[in-house]
Amino acid sequence: MSERLTAIGLMSGTSLDGIDAAILTTDGADIVEAGPAIHLPYSRDLKIWTRRAIKAAMEGRDGAAEIGKAAGEITQAHVEAVESLLEKAGVKRINIDVIGFHGQTILHRRAQGSESVGRSWQIGDGEVLAREAKIDVVADFRAADIAAGGEGAPFSPIYHRALVTALEDPPDCAVGVINIGGVANITFVPKGARGIDLIAFDCGPGNGLLDEWVALKTGDAMDKDGALARAGAIHSDILRMMLLAPYLRRKPPKSLDRYDFKLDPILRLTPEDGAATLTAFTAACIRQSEKFLPELPGEWIICGGGRNNPALMAALKEALEAPVLTAEEMNWRGDDLEAECFAYLAVRSLKKLPLSYPHTTRVEAPKCGGVYYRAPV
Repeated sequence: MSERLTAIGLMSGTSLDGIDAAILTTDGADIVEAGPAIHLPYSRDLKIWTRRAIKAAMEGRDGAAEIGKAAGEITQAHVEAVESLLEKAGVKRINIDVIGFHGQTILHRRAQGSESVGRSWQIGDGEVLAREAKIDVVADFRAADIAAGGEGAPFSPIYHRALVTALEDPPDCAVGVINIGGVANITFVPKGARGIDLIAFDCGPGNGLLDEWVALKTGDAMDKDGALARAGAIHSDILRMMLLAPYLRRKPPKSLDRYDFKLDPILRLTPEDGAATLTAFTAACIRQSEKFLPELPGEWIICGGGRNNPALMAALKEALEAPVLTAEEMNWRGDDLEAECFAYLAVRSLKKLPLSYPHTTRVEAPKCGGVYYRAPV
């Protein structure tokens, strides 16, 4: 039996709501045993600095002071998350083998043609985290994939496969796992899938565009419980136009930055109608993605924050023919899956196992990755 390691996974998504931290014991293959988890919200100041860092990165100002400031603050917030998780779990740091540190994404750009190389930039210092937390760290998961010609995303498919494989009663069919965060992505897990068999790609906006709309029109962070969308009307003419976006016609593997889609088509709509149209757009992008799969999944499992939006879940159930289930209905921890994923990937990195595959990121061959930082003795 392959050695099991216990890892802490840290994930801070593009929603900028904070840090998810989770403990996972795994062999880096088929065994996944979830432990305690916490969520540490970002402070108002940290959100401001991170948004400034994102703006600077998108403008090409790589050396901007705000990026350095945000990186330092992000790192310290992750140190606090580790300490808080250890305290809550009653676990001594000596019992943690490694931390998987994703960092905060401030830019994601795929390669523009065969002669260029993409970029996925996560800020946060793995060396400082290892020193301050006194636990070995694996970070910078995406760099090796991008250097080898991959898109650098999505990176959750191999963990989705492990979760499906570990089910007490695995489905007797292909499964589609949809993660709806700032961006929505799909993992297609064929029955009995190996890593090389996985298909995955970003299929369109997730919560990001809708959150941006709600913040613009109401000042709120999100469409809580889908209330705005349920009160509005879908503008089908605008929806049809949005579905003509070139990205949606590209064959996968493919990846998105949260800011690749814009609000321009709906700016004249009411807050309610805009929310309804954007919610329908997310569901329609997922529906259109089915044409890129070798067969239709026998069931869909929804992860990420989008599963908490009743309007979006209703739209998905209407758009997709197979049953649509939430992570919780599979006994998965929907709020902690991405943190668990980077704990899992850290263990795979230590064991020199692939993190990405030709049909998940477009890399030419299965690719290992991650940068290792040893904690001081």
